[in-house]
Amino acid sequence: MHNRIKPAQAPCRWRIRTSLPIVAVLLLGCAGPRLEQDVERPEPSYAQPPATYGVLADIAHRIDEQHGPEYSGFHLLDGSHESLAWRLALIDSAVSSLDIMTYLWYPDVAGRLILERAVLAARRGVHVRLVVDDLMTIGQEHIHADLAREPNLEIRLFNPWKKRSLLSRGGEMVAEMERLNTRMHDKLLIADGRAAIIGGRNIGDHYFGLNENYNFHDLDVLAIGHMAMQSNGMFDEFWNSQWVTSAANLTTEPDPERAATSWSKMQDKTRTAEELSSFPVDPKDWTQEFAELEPLLHPGTGDLVYDKVTAEGVTQGMLGKIFAIFDKAQDELLITNAYIIPGERGIEFLRTLNDRGVDVRILTNSLASHDVPAVNSHYEPWRDNIVAAGTRLFELRADAAIQSIVDVPPVSAKFVGLHTKASVADGRHSFIGSMNLDPRSGAINTEMGAVIDSAGLGQELRELMLRDMSPENAWEVSTADNGRLQWQNSDETVTRQPTRGFLQHVMNAIFKVVPKEQF
Repeated sequence: MHNRIKPAQAPCRWRIRTSLPIVAVLLLGCAGPRLEQDVERPEPSYAQPPATYGVLADIAHRIDEQHGPEYSGFHLLDGSHESLAWRLALIDSAVSSLDIMTYLWYPDVAGRLILERAVLAARRGVHVRLVVDDLMTIGQEHIHADLAREPNLEIRLFNPWKKRSLLSRGGEMVAEMERLNTRMHDKLLIADGRAAIIGGRNIGDHYFGLNENYNFHDLDVLAIGHMAMQSNGMFDEFWNSQWVTSAANLTTEPDPERAATSWSKMQDKTRTAEELSSFPVDPKDWTQEFAELEPLLHPGTGDLVYDKVTAEGVTQGMLGKIFAIFDKAQDELLITNAYIIPGERGIEFLRTLNDRGVDVRILTNSLASHDVPAVNSHYEPWRDNIVAAGTRLFELRADAAIQSIVDVPPVSAKFVGLHTKASVADGRHSFIGSMNLDPRSGAINTEMGAVIDSAGLGQELRELMLRDMSPENAWEVSTADNGRLQWQNSDETVTRQPTRGFLQHVMNAIFKVVPKEQF
């Protein structure tokens, strides 16, 4: 399934998952920075050749020698702490290049820490390239302008707003909804062309266990070797596409004095943040950690799959690729996905798998664990169909036992939500990426993921997914004797979908009137 759109021809669908306070409109007003009317596009530039020295190159060379040039070594990043720590390890260990692309990059504790480390890498001579979706970058123009003037650092914005204040963005959305609807949902970090982190985590506190309200259970994979070199090609396609604009085109002028003051404040906040007490707040030598990791890497082959961006536009093909991965299953298929709206095609596919004897189990969010009640509103009518198709359906508990690896002490959040997008067929064929199973991911956003053939990684992923589906972590949704759905976990059985309070039921009902295609 492919869907090609051009920058000015995106479907008329829209969703923002993070609500913005109305007071911000009054504070920001209509005036402010914007993009230059005549955007200057630099000559195409490409990733540097993979590094020939350094700890990452050394491990990649050994994987090549032991298994072959098409192989990578893979390590699952399950807990929040290790997910942030290994990002710092790659950034600190880079000797030649660092490329980061993300949908959201929040200016919070985790966001500042990763940004600071990237800037320090650039200042020691590493070539740093950053691509950030421009959806939620309100008020960050001065940061982007100052970063764009840093030596060895380039920053570009995907599908940028022409006007920058919140109120003016609202007007631009009305005028250019078709263009602004397409967002870059991809998440990728590449160091030295030798190691990459691929998965579902944006850059922000919610994704690394550092938020006191709620944190996401998510999943990434660290790949050293061939897949990192594949990642260079994907990054270059986005970097040089017409959807991406250099932050140097912002009318905000760089200000050395402002930049120095902002840098000092950022470093002070990082060093005094209690949430970061278990992380190194300054760059360090990670040689010992990599030495301990190397024997634990799972060897395997695989491909980086992603939606294409070209001069002609964006081609969405990930939905077909996801179904092809699912179709590999002969005995068992486990799916964990935060946002699911299956549609008739998805239900028919589940029936087909059941008919040929495949044990299919799916874990998604419950309404109680949801951060986007609108998605639940349009997932809810499909529950009966999923169960009737012979699939075992599980929904994450807001008080899941795995919160112990989601929250990073001293943080203890009010609840845990699910953000993982992963699957494993027959304990061997794995997918880990950014792709939700909803209309927006299938036909509007750009998405990506790692398709991995590795028995070792597949078995580890299978064990993690079954852990998450256990009664201590999830409700199993099934049909009771009276024909109605019931939710059962290790503590209780209920006959109404679990929530954290009455307001969730209200929001769930309200969003049912909004067409599902918007989600």
